[in-house]
Amino acid sequence: MGTLFEKGLEMQPKLAVVGAAGRMGRRIVALAVESKQFEIVGATDAKGHPDIGKDVGLLAGAGTLGVPLTDSCAGRSDVVVDFSTPEAAGNTLRYCTENRIPLVMGTTGLSRDQQAILSESAAKIPLLYGTNMSVGMNVLFALVGKAAAMLGPDYDIEIVEQHHRFKKDAPSGSAMTLAEKICQSTGRDFPDCLTHGRQGKDALRQANTIGMHAVRAGDIVGVHSVICSTLGETVTFNHTAHSRDTLVRGALRAAKWLVGKDPGLYSMADVLGIK
Repeated sequence: MGTLFEKGLEMQPKLAVVGAAGRMGRRIVALAVESKQFEIVGATDAKGHPDIGKDVGLLAGAGTLGVPLTDSCAGRSDVVVDFSTPEAAGNTLRYCTENRIPLVMGTTGLSRDQQAILSESAAKIPLLYGTNMSVGMNVLFALVGKAAAMLGPDYDIEIVEQHHRFKKDAPSGSAMTLAEKICQSTGRDFPDCLTHGRQGKDALRQANTIGMHAVRAGDIVGVHSVICSTLGETVTFNHTAHSRDTLVRGALRAAKWLVGKDPGLYSMADVLGIK
């Protein structure tokens, strides 16, 4: 690793995209081409996908690239970006670990076992995992825990996340990260302190819990709100993604940053220099 930057000569990293035919994958391909900072050398998606064999550049609206969509990881790249499904994540982790290829993993909804495998892989390759790659969201990750600690236990905390009707996992990975950051700063047990929605005639909130609510509607890209409220006032932190492109640009920034790094588990906070 590090050969791309020897003697101060920066070259275009060779990029492979997993989940390349999906909504996020197509935008990763399109913006990588638009940036002129990467060379697309591989694109994969699930077996049986109707677009297998088609030029991934045409699928992404980025023109002909001469790179067909395949159903398996192949070829040699300098970095892989995965925005696919939890079911596919294991194959990506195994492929990148065996071939010592840096990996940006943006797939959410991973099980605890998969997260453990992810950590094991990071001992062998540079691996960046993030539930949300946008710069603004990662600033919010850094702020919410500090704010909750400053406000203190008298403030009830509720997290509301909104996404499009096609999103499978709930709550979102970003909402869970927000809750985890708050728990780390306030001494709450994560994830045991979470209350997922409320119903019934006796649904009073319990002290030191965090309410978690998931909305699935239309084509909402992503809205996350952290409500901190006590008797007399409310403080609300909010992040709204206007398009998937903000997530894609963050992922590409992470991919460029990760090439040449030592093995380890990294985050967007490392990319952005957030302490």
